Amino acid sequence: MSVWAYLTIVAFVAVVVFATLASVFVRRLVRRTALPMSDEVGGIPTVLRKLRKREPMSDGELALARQTVSDRGSLMALCIPATIFSIGCFYVFGSLQQLHGATPSERTFLGVIPMLMSTNLTIRLLKGASLKRRLRKMP
Repeated sequence: MSVWAYLTIVAFVAVVVFATLASVFVRRLVRRTALPMSDEVGGIPTVLRKLRKREPMSDGELALARQTVSDRGSLMALCIPATIFSIGCFYVFGSLQQLHGATPSERTFLGVIPMLMSTNLTIRLLKGASLKRRLRKMP
C-alpha cells in the first residue's frame, strides 16, 4: 500500500470520529429548550452585535448571548468543521491514491474547497467564542 492509501484510511477514520462527535453535539443542541429570542429571525446575530459593541442588553438577550458564546466555545462545536476538513482530505488523498503515480488533474484538488470552507468556519467559531471575555464584564 502507498502513502496515499494510508492517509486516505486515516482521513476516513477522522471523518467517522468527528462526524459522530458532531452528531452528538447537534443532538444536544436540538434537545435543549430554546430561549424565546433564539427563535426570532436574526436574533442571535443581533445579540452578538450588541455584545461586540458593548451595548446594554436585557436579561433575555444576556441569557441568549451566554448560551451562544458557550455553544461556540465548546470543543465539540469544532468537530463540525473538523468533519468537513476530513472529508476534503479523504477526497484529495483518495484521488491521489487512485492515480498510481500519474499526473494529478484539477479534479484531484476539488477537496481543497471544503478544507478552505472548514477553515473559515473554524475562524468564525473561534471569533464568536472569544466574546466570552466581554460577556464576563457585562453586569
